[in-house]
Amino acid sequence: MIYPPTNLMRELSAPSRMLSSSWTEKLGRGRAQSHLLTFASAIDIPGAPLRADEDCEEFTPVEAAFAAHHLVWLHCLQKVEDGAIKRLMGLMPPGSAKSTYTSVVFPAHAMGRFPGSLVMVVNYGADLPRKWGRKARSIARQEQYRRIFNTALSPESQAADEWALENRSEFLGAGLLTGITGHRADGVVWDDLIKGREQADSAIFRNKTWDAYCDDLLTRKKPHAWEVGVTTRWHEDDPAGRILPANYNGESGWIKGRDGNDWYVVCIPAEAERADDVLGRKIGERIWPEWFPAEHFAPFKSNARTWSALYQQRPAPLDGDYFKAEWLKPYESAPDRATLRVYGASDYAVTADGGDYTVHVVVGLDPEGKPWLLDLWRGQTDSAVWIDALCDLVAQWKPIEWAEESGQIRGAVGPFIDRRARERNAYVYRRQFPARGDKAVRAQAMRGLMAMRGLHVPMRAPWLADLRAELLSFPAGRGDDQVDALGLIGQMLDTAQDGFAPTPEPPARRSRRAGGWMGA
Repeated sequence: MIYPPTNLMRELSAPSRMLSSSWTEKLGRGRAQSHLLTFASAIDIPGAPLRADEDCEEFTPVEAAFAAHHLVWLHCLQKVEDGAIKRLMGLMPPGSAKSTYTSVVFPAHAMGRFPGSLVMVVNYGADLPRKWGRKARSIARQEQYRRIFNTALSPESQAADEWALENRSEFLGAGLLTGITGHRADGVVWDDLIKGREQADSAIFRNKTWDAYCDDLLTRKKPHAWEVGVTTRWHEDDPAGRILPANYNGESGWIKGRDGNDWYVVCIPAEAERADDVLGRKIGERIWPEWFPAEHFAPFKSNARTWSALYQQRPAPLDGDYFKAEWLKPYESAPDRATLRVYGASDYAVTADGGDYTVHVVVGLDPEGKPWLLDLWRGQTDSAVWIDALCDLVAQWKPIEWAEESGQIRGAVGPFIDRRARERNAYVYRRQFPARGDKAVRAQAMRGLMAMRGLHVPMRAPWLADLRAELLSFPAGRGDDQVDALGLIGQMLDTAQDGFAPTPEPPARRSRRAGGWMGA
């Protein structure tokens, strides 16, 4: 993995964006010439324009400190300049300032460091490249820039989307579909090639975009040119999705793309969901907490597809192969608890932070046999935490039965579940099911129930986006723990009469093999 050194990360987490008033002076001009972060610390990074005018040439300098994801990304861009990375891809949520550092600061530095180079910056349309070109050009006009690179803006070429330096370097900004001809680039930046949901959901437009990327953009690269792509994911078949391998599951590092090339990928979701998060965050910790307050992402979580794709960089299909989107029935409020027959199930993970999740689900059947997903708990934790979570759900919902897989995991934790349940007076009949067949076979009963009667899901639940993505991506998706837990519900109901589980025998008359009385 190519990460910033730990001491550098610590040094660059100062409250001010400027590392120190004398830092660049001490290091000298040569440091800023070859080091992107030093350069970014020395210049005024252009932020919002001073006037509401698209042709405004004056910008408010960015004063915010470098966030952790900026440091990681600038470090990787540095490796592109140094030749260690030839193809770099960044996947980040909206508002993360990815364009500021990728399409503005980085091209300006590369052009000054490598005289005579042409950097091409491409977007879905021509307006944003002009905006980025105008900001990058404002950097070239700064006195700091002239002192660092001993060059300045050329008076002969100063258009916002096509300008040059006195050292013969050129900036070219263009829309991908506007026709990119007549230029050979030493480096290419593509920044969000999909405009929005309408384009993302159009197979015609996705194909058109991909063809333009392959035939128009890539053919403009010189043989040894570098390529940097930074984007927010919109669709599993967007340009990034066509490059990433089919089994890509959000990891960062070197990845062999489906285009046959080696890519260094940096995936930074709005909230961490991997134990090996590239920023070193714990599960659930958000990006740029100094800028994004805790409540910022709440409105976006209400739309499962938006949250999964744009913010978590994990687009789910509009419809699935095994589970269908139309089977998910969002609801505002569930039926009265007294009218429901409630069941629970758990899929236990072997170890904490081991990649798999422990999942508990609670499902209620209404008098018509329609299933209502009432609650879901999911975490990468040790057994003490998820056993307490299980007891919480049992105490709250009073389920008739609780399904779990038999085998080594259940055998290892079963006594601990029983003991903690007795301590908390959380009683439920636990029934074990063998791990028969593959995962798709085990989920078949639940799939049939959902196909006939749907699965009602709480539309405002914070976990709905992850559940929807997993269901619609199954069985080819990155995770299946929630599917496994729902599959156990299906197996349990499949053995019930008319959707109602048989009343279990009292403990004294029941064989120990039949299941466990939680808390007995």
